[in-house]
Amino acid sequence: MPYVNIKLTREQEPITREQKAELIAGVTELLVQVVGRGPGTTVVVIDEVDTDNYGVGGATITERRKQGK
Repeated sequence: MPYVNIKLTREQEPITREQKAELIAGVTELLVQVVGRGPGTTVVVIDEVDTDNYGVGGATITERRKQGK
């Protein structure tokens, strides 16, 4: 059973419900085409991560964006 976890940053312009549905359908179809797995056994999870909850180089993404990095 394929299990795909998509992690996206939660931005000011949120990803819409329709866009999420399109991602789920597209990833499922890609797995069907590439690895031959049935869509009924494919799980796709989308996690939205707040930019305060991860960082690079010792600073949160929120802070780095404020600094123009």
